[in-house]
Amino acid sequence: MAFLGSVNIIGSGITAQHLRLDVISENITNINTTRTADGETGAYRRKCVVFQAETGRNTFRDALAAARGEKLVSNAGYNRTAGVKVAGIIEDDSDFKLKYDPTDPDANEEGYVELPNVDLVKEITDAMAASQAYNANCTAFGILKTVVNAGLQIGKEEID
Repeated sequence: MAFLGSVNIIGSGITAQHLRLDVISENITNINTTRTADGETGAYRRKCVVFQAETGRNTFRDALAAARGEKLVSNAGYNRTAGVKVAGIIEDDSDFKLKYDPTDPDANEEGYVELPNVDLVKEITDAMAASQAYNANCTAFGILKTVVNAGLQIGKEEID
């Protein structure tokens, strides 16, 4: 059952990249937002996903034992990797873009409107990287599935 650790790793990567794509979509959607959710003047601030390597033990095994109502037997000394986790979603503290438009209702006293610090080129580049990482994880899962199926076929042929 060593392949279950690989499933955890691949699954965590797929989940993390999916969230990253969601945050990028939110950034692009709000590229022209100059008001906060409560209607106050204030530009949207770009968000970024922070990943963290996660080394855990027996995440699947723990869940399975708990579901069965069994007591988990410790396997101290066996370090199993658990993949990646999202450490948080932070706001980019870079400066807002300024546009001179004294007729805009969101303009300040000098006539400047603060625009979000979202750069479309950067967001598209990040989306392409996240998409490639997502696809790589899906490919790794497909390869793992093929290896497991081949192993099961070997066992089946020995029984026949």
